[in-house]
Amino acid sequence: MNKIIIVFIVCMHVFALHAQITGTVWDKDGPLKGVAVAVKGSSTATQSDQDGHFRIAADPAAVPVLVFSHIGYLTQSVTVSGTQPLQVILQVANTDLDEVVVVGYGTQRKQDLTGAVSVVKVADVQKRQATTVAESLQGLATGIRVRGGGRPGSEAQIQIRGLKNFSGTPPLYVVDGLITTANRDFNPSDIESIQILKDASAAAIYGSRAANGVIIITTKRGQQGPAQIEVSAKSTLQTTPRYNLAKTEEFARLNYMAYDNANVPRQDLDMTVDTDWQDAAFRTGKVQEYSASFSGGGEGGNYFISGGYFDNKGAVISTDFNRFNFRVNTVSKKGIFTIGENLAISNAKADEMSGNPYIDVLRLLPTIPVYNPDNPGGYGYGDERRARTFGSNPVAIADLDDRTNANLRIRGNLFSELQLLPSLKYRFNLGYETSRDHHTYLRKAGSWTLNQPLDPSQYHENRAESSTVLVENTLSFEKEFNAHRLNVLAGQSYQRDRYAQMWGTKRNMLENPNGGYYTVLDQGNEPQTGGFANRTDIISYFGRFEYNYADKYLVNGIIRTDGASRFGNNYKFGTFPSISGAWRISQEDFFQASWINDLKVRANYGTLGSSNIGPYDYIPVVNTFPTIAMGPGQVILPGATQVKLANHDLRWETLIQQNYGFDAAFLNNRINVSAEYFISKTKDVLLQYPLLLSTGNDGGNPFTNGATLSNRGMELSVTYQENTKPFQYSVTANIKKLRNRVVDLGYGQNRTFSGNTVTEKGQPIGMWYVLETDGIFQNIEEINSYQNAEGRVIQPNAQPGDIRFKDHNGDGTITNADKTIVGDAWADYEMGLNMNASYKQFSFSMDWFGSFGATVFNGPRSVMDMFSDNTNYRADIQPWTPENPNTDVPRAYYASTINARGDTDRWLEDGSFVRLKYIGVSYRLPSSLLDKIYFSEAQVTLSGQNLLTFTKYTGLDPEFNNSNIFQKGHDFGVFPNLRTVSLGVQFRF
Repeated sequence: MNKIIIVFIVCMHVFALHAQITGTVWDKDGPLKGVAVAVKGSSTATQSDQDGHFRIAADPAAVPVLVFSHIGYLTQSVTVSGTQPLQVILQVANTDLDEVVVVGYGTQRKQDLTGAVSVVKVADVQKRQATTVAESLQGLATGIRVRGGGRPGSEAQIQIRGLKNFSGTPPLYVVDGLITTANRDFNPSDIESIQILKDASAAAIYGSRAANGVIIITTKRGQQGPAQIEVSAKSTLQTTPRYNLAKTEEFARLNYMAYDNANVPRQDLDMTVDTDWQDAAFRTGKVQEYSASFSGGGEGGNYFISGGYFDNKGAVISTDFNRFNFRVNTVSKKGIFTIGENLAISNAKADEMSGNPYIDVLRLLPTIPVYNPDNPGGYGYGDERRARTFGSNPVAIADLDDRTNANLRIRGNLFSELQLLPSLKYRFNLGYETSRDHHTYLRKAGSWTLNQPLDPSQYHENRAESSTVLVENTLSFEKEFNAHRLNVLAGQSYQRDRYAQMWGTKRNMLENPNGGYYTVLDQGNEPQTGGFANRTDIISYFGRFEYNYADKYLVNGIIRTDGASRFGNNYKFGTFPSISGAWRISQEDFFQASWINDLKVRANYGTLGSSNIGPYDYIPVVNTFPTIAMGPGQVILPGATQVKLANHDLRWETLIQQNYGFDAAFLNNRINVSAEYFISKTKDVLLQYPLLLSTGNDGGNPFTNGATLSNRGMELSVTYQENTKPFQYSVTANIKKLRNRVVDLGYGQNRTFSGNTVTEKGQPIGMWYVLETDGIFQNIEEINSYQNAEGRVIQPNAQPGDIRFKDHNGDGTITNADKTIVGDAWADYEMGLNMNASYKQFSFSMDWFGSFGATVFNGPRSVMDMFSDNTNYRADIQPWTPENPNTDVPRAYYASTINARGDTDRWLEDGSFVRLKYIGVSYRLPSSLLDKIYFSEAQVTLSGQNLLTFTKYTGLDPEFNNSNIFQKGHDFGVFPNLRTVSLGVQFRF
């Protein structure tokens, strides 16, 4: 009995020392699950359950203080000194860490990310006037490089964390779980969310197709509640930047000067003509964009239906693009079963101009008329006596050379989910995409350039069909127990792609009475036909493991195996694993910095694969057309010969990447900071290795696994936001610094050349390799005194006013051996600045983008300033003369490259720029007015794009787009980004 009493007393004493404190945790909407509850100053902690209840032991004699913390809410301390159970209400913080992020075959809370993932605000994308999604992303996320252009229907180039290979392959797009594209036939108005997976740990779940990064797009869904109708309309005017070119009088003076200096008889210029070729080729572009959606839902499911029309009359004549879009997204639920679909249909057509109008307007002379009835076709383009130039008349090309590209695309997926257990779910995804492409080319009789052969009319028609089938099965397990959260995913995927094309051409098409042509292939003569078909298959197995302990320790592991038909039998399969982890220091008991709301450090390591080759590049190409005469009767027999060499041992390109980063939130989540440092290396880069034609390789260079490339860089994003006051605003600044380097070119190569660039081991891709200039000779004495160490005059044939070149090898002559590396086209760093503000009914938005440190080649200036050919010149240019020696432009000299070489640093310029990408102001109609017109929301927006650019670059646009990997910085006269002004309305009811 005494023992029982003693045990009872001890138990009561222990209970007194560690009494149970109970209560519930709420927010404004109800109970909160998973709130961390800790006794301040001790290691005792627990979490609230699904009903918000908690129970924790503490010493009541010490007047305990409980600390309640939860991602997305302000941390709150409560002193326990009164009645229980406690009822604690947490306040929402200014943070998006609780946001759900799509990461591939599932979702994660943003706070749980261990990899490098950028979440782009959809509103920032949709406010811009753009044809494609990629074009709208510039400056909105770190680690991406975007270059667009003003041609209607053009595709923007986007790179994620630098060049991984020599193919320039774009990122992988995943739209609603379907591996597809988000090109010009995709409607950005349908987007609900965008995530950019930038490193191996984030993208590894997509394995072989993720080496160039992944852009995940989720389209809109209906929400539970009454049906909603949303309509938007936008009208835009576009103008192209222009050159400042000489008029007839100034042109003639400069042209005569160049001819006289060369002792060549002058042209008989027609001084009665003063054509402004820019007025003839350029116009005010117009864009009309309309979109409407109908959505809603209930407990059993939801629906979203949308339609859109986009029409762009380009700022260059005969360039147009239009697109129709239709989408239906539905989801239905019944018990443990869910089924849904996403269906999108688009029909797009582009009228594309041949040639390059931005170069043609330079090469054509102002003394040439637009129309000349004496020429075939009736257009002016010069003649040997009065205007000898080989520029093309852009008005003539627009009429005589007509190209269209039309595309009908249907894509979508059907998915179903079965909730087998509360923690176990099976998902089936069946995706299908098909495209019908139709290209036409009508070449009318007539000419557009001097000495052009008189070609007959011609009509070419090309029809292609593509299809993609995707079948995926995934099984996911998600379970929470105490402070542990576990998520495991296993899956299988199969994708088959087919593409087939056939074409036909006929010449001497018949003209119809209305002045056009009969564009059907049963007309004309000299028929030609052709076609081909391709198929590729890829089968994959993948798995992901996620573990979270108390929101403090996070581990994520992924492995994926892909088998691709593009490789030979011995190399079809590749396996790509990754591992990542994070430590949320702010959740530790020892962390006492109250002004830091969240602090997490991350690290990961992983591999990705790439198969950037054609469907059959591992198989030799055999030409079956040859014939041979054999035997006494010389019988003609068919033959075959191999015309392209192939490498049977082609294998996967492999990207190995490390990433180190941290995320932090300060001052009640008003300031959010994210930083990354990454190192990546691509091994066994697939490239076409040049072989001599004498080897029998006349079908193109074969692919090999040859080079090794590396990228390393840093990214920093800082956001400050204030949402608690009537005047709300946010400012986000991001910066990216990246350097690429060629580790090895393979097969003993040390360097490779392309145009004015060289790519060599240990250096960035595509460095400028040119002759260096050293001013202008002012007199004969300077020419004679310019000698090498042996006293040899280096440029004995030069005259005063000619360019002095540096003799780097000291041999006393200027040759290609004197070329040297003088920089590269890669920016040292790029920055984005995004500002948003709102007050009452008004809101304001402004986006800036800057790129710094790139050296670029001004191709148009090399045409205008060379004087060796008959082109137009820059207005107010001042070539060297004895009377005007203080200039950096050498003497004008016709028909000689003495001062007009294209391989010199004379045409290289600083390509740095800062641009106002977007500025807009919106006004929301007050609710008092909305009630009268039965709208729930209505807004009017006035905006502009590319209105201001600060740069030293003298070309039209420092933000030009060049698809050549080795000549990224060469501006060859591409379509520039256009200045736009838009007026849009949006309303909902």
